[in-house]
This record gives sequence, C-alpha cells and structure tokens, in this order.
Amino acid sequence: MECEHKDRTVFIVGLFIVAVIVVMGIAVPDTLQYIGNSLMSYATGDFGWLYNVSTFIFVLFCLWIAFSRYGSIKLGDEAPDYSRVTWFAMLFSAGMGIGLVFWGVAEPLNHFLHPVTTIEGGSVEAAHFAMRKSFLHWGLQPWAGYSVLGMTLAYIQFSRKKAGLISNLLLPFMGDKCSSTGWGKLINILALFATTGGIATSLGLGIQQINSGLSYVYGVPDTATVKIALVVLITVIVIFSTLSGMKKGVKHLSNINVVIAGTMLLLAFIVGPTVDILNTFTNTMGQYVTQWFSDSLAIGDFSTESWYSSWTIFYWAWWIAWTPFVAPFVAKISKGRTIREFVLGVLIAPSIASFFWFSVFGKMGLSLDISVIKEAVQSTSTALFVVVGHYPLGKIISTLTILVLFTFFITSANGATYVLGTLSTNGMAEPPARMKVTWAILQSALALVLLLGSANGLDLLQTISLAAAFPFIFVLFLSMASLVRFVREEKPSPKANKLAQA
Repeated sequence: MECEHKDRTVFIVGLFIVAVIVVMGIAVPDTLQYIGNSLMSYATGDFGWLYNVSTFIFVLFCLWIAFSRYGSIKLGDEAPDYSRVTWFAMLFSAGMGIGLVFWGVAEPLNHFLHPVTTIEGGSVEAAHFAMRKSFLHWGLQPWAGYSVLGMTLAYIQFSRKKAGLISNLLLPFMGDKCSSTGWGKLINILALFATTGGIATSLGLGIQQINSGLSYVYGVPDTATVKIALVVLITVIVIFSTLSGMKKGVKHLSNINVVIAGTMLLLAFIVGPTVDILNTFTNTMGQYVTQWFSDSLAIGDFSTESWYSSWTIFYWAWWIAWTPFVAPFVAKISKGRTIREFVLGVLIAPSIASFFWFSVFGKMGLSLDISVIKEAVQSTSTALFVVVGHYPLGKIISTLTILVLFTFFITSANGATYVLGTLSTNGMAEPPARMKVTWAILQSALALVLLLGSANGLDLLQTISLAAAFPFIFVLFLSMASLVRFVREEKPSPKANKLAQA
C-alpha cells in the first residue's frame, strides 16, 4: 500500500499555506478576518441549504449501504487489529475530542437562554428545544460524514491494497495515477490544511479550557506562561505516544481516555438529578427520532435564519472540515470490519454515547437556578466547571474534566500526526518518525502562536479552515460514488450476473 514516489508537493504547498495564514493572522489580522468571514458567510449563507441536504443524504447513504446486500462486505481479508471496545475507544476519542467536553454544558444552556426568536428564552419549550438541537448537532450527521469517507478509504486500503490517500477516491474514475494528477494533489492539499487548522484550533480551545479549569478549581493563574507550559507538556506526550505506534501508544491512551471520560460521566450521573436525566434522555431521544427529518432540513425563516446559520450550519461546516482528519484515522483502525459493522460502530454507537453525555451534563445545567445558568454561559471555557461546582463531588468531577481534556486532545493529535504524515509522504501507511514529530510540533506551535500572538487568532484559523473545507462536501459525494462503484464490482446484483452469463 505504500507509495514509492516521494513527491513532496502536498507537504510543501500545504505548509506554505499554513505559514502564510499564520503570518497574516499576526501581521494583518483584520484583513485575514475580513477574508475569512466573507468566505464563511458566503458558504453558510448562500449554501446553507447544501450543508443541510448533504449531511441528510450522508446519513441515509450510511444506513442504506449498511443494511443492503453490501453490508456483509469485509474491509479487507485480515482479522481486525483491535477489539470492539478498543476500536470504539479510538474512534470516539478522535471523532469527538475536546468539543464534547467544551460544549456538553455550554450548548444546551446557550440554546435554553437564546433559542430561535419564535421561542421564549428560559421557558420549558426552550429547554426541550435546547436538548433536541444539541442531539442534532452532535448525533448522526457528524458521524455520517466520517463514515462516508472512512468506509471508502478503508475499502481502498484493505480490499484494494492502495494507499490511504483521500485523492484515491478518484481511483474508479481516473485509475492508479489519480493521486499524481492536479485534482488529486488539490484534494490532498485541502485535506492537509483542514486537518492542520482543525487540530490547531482544537488545541488552542482545549488549552483555554484547561487553563480556565485549573484557574477556576485550583486558583492556577490564567496566563501566557501557564498556556505555554501546557502546550509543551501535551506536545511531549503526543510525540512519545506517536513514536510508540498506533497499536501501543494510541491504543492505550484511547482506552485510558474512555475510562476517565466514563468515570466522569458516571459520577455526574449519580450526583446529578439521576431520574430527571433518564427522563430527559428518553424524552429527547423520542423528539430527536420523530422530528429528525424536519430538523435535519430546517434552515429557518426570515426571523430565525441567523440562528440556524450561527449554530446548525456552522456545525455542519465544522464536522465536514474534520472529515479529512477523522475519516482516514477511522479507516486506518477499521481493517477486517464488515461495512455493516463499520456503520454500527462509527455512526450509531458514538451518536448514542453523545446523546447520553448531553443528557447528563445538559440536564445538570438546566436543573439549576436561572442566575447560575446565566453565570455559566458567560464563558464557554468555564461553563462545565460552574455547573458541576453546584453538585456533590464537584471538585472531583472538575479534576476528571481537566484530565479528560488532556487525553481527548492527545488522542486526537496522535491521529492527526498519522494522517498528516501519510498525506505528506504521498501515502505511506506508516510515515517516518521524523515526519510525525514534525507535524506534532507544527500543530502545537501553530496553536500557540495564534493563541498568544493575536486576540482572535484561533477564531481566524477556525473560520479559514471551515471556509477551505467547503469543497469537501463534494469530496464526500465522490466518496459515496466511489464506494458504490467498488462494492458493485465486488458483489454484482443477481440481474447483472444473469446478464453476464447470458
């Protein structure tokens, strides 16, 4: 599967683009912000409908292929490298990461206080709206994007024995040389940039929340020095973990991560309003299922359109921007799974886990006095700490939160170094150690420079990354077309077999 042609075009061009954006973010942030906001407004404003329709189709495609006659097709002939528990731990850690902790409390509370204009903020209706929209934003749609691309890349790697490059989606249409074409290189460059920007943004946001948590819980100063120390510590752990290999470092860290997150969730479930949490979970699940079609395609009318652009469409853009990183990683760890097993493991199971997470922490927040809720939403970085601080064992849960932020990011960054290394070496299944170390350092340096060098540097990088990832909507449609072509070749329809024998 490894490619012998050592073409460094993707690495050099991708690195140059990142460098230009960093320099502009520090030297002329207003100009970069104008460019980024203009591109993002155009993408989410004029093409909000496309994001909605696309993510809707991705979910339906995954369900169709999983439960069709193609669902039994295996992704390679070999046995899986990981147990189901470890496999789930690895893909969940990479796919959700810091965002789940960051928004687990903050999003439901924001929607509760500031729903669409047709609903009164702080009302019972607003509470139902808040939970249902949180389920929508963190449920099937995000994982469908990862599944659509991950399935195809896994099939390409393990069934067709080709490199795990995103450009190899063009294989059925352009042949074996597709990655060396202009289109192939463009796809890989966009993937490299989106991955770098997404991980750097997540690290920056994670550092903010870790520092805020340490400050809120333990009185540690919220300063540049502390942030630098945190970035250095995380980078060192990422490097050692990456060099230990996927089957050792990343595997063990993912298992540790899920244990810590599970302990944190269990404690919160026990000390929180347990019965109300279960009621919220089942009630919101019912609303989510029955209203999924309308909610998935809703884009708002004249009075609510801005809310949908700021939240739902922004989320679809964010998840699509993460597919170039998460999907190749998920593909890499999914050898030997059937397509049906892949969809159940990558689409269904993580969605249910996310639903329960939001039910626990969302309900804990919504059960508090309105004055506490208003205090919590003043800062997304401290919202969770403010809420759990009003419950027994709050300090223990807050400490576990800080630990899980570390492990979530480290597992995500580990996956990113593999993906970036593969893209930078034109498809090597196991990138050289120096390449993985290079990307681990570059990701951290990028986050640190933008975090400390500009007041809104992370927001700028996030906006540019989301705008640049817009074309990946079409890459995901290409992925579906490629997979259908592949599986029809492997498992022709009975009608096609009869015609072939005639």
